[in-house]
Amino acid sequence: MAKGYWIARVDVRDAERYKDYVAAAKPAFEKYGANFLARGGAFTELEGKARVRNVVIEFPSMQHAVDCYNSPEYQIAAKIRQEVADAEMVVVEGV
Repeated sequence: MAKGYWIARVDVRDAERYKDYVAAAKPAFEKYGANFLARGGAFTELEGKARVRNVVIEFPSMQHAVDCYNSPEYQIAAKIRQEVADAEMVVVEGV
């Protein structure tokens, strides 16, 4: 079974409230086996418009990744994130 990956590109507008998102998202990430591979570190812009924060999260499967996003636990966190940050997020299947 191929792993699933969240790829998120984020510009945080309110760093203090973003901490609330991180705390609220933790239970969903734990429940669905999230493993952070990249989380807001240094980056080099190569093409297109970059965002300041880039996150890659590995899940045991595509289904785990999608279920995590759609879970009641994560949706609470998502509402906070949507209020304090602009983001694009996708789920991709590993090879």
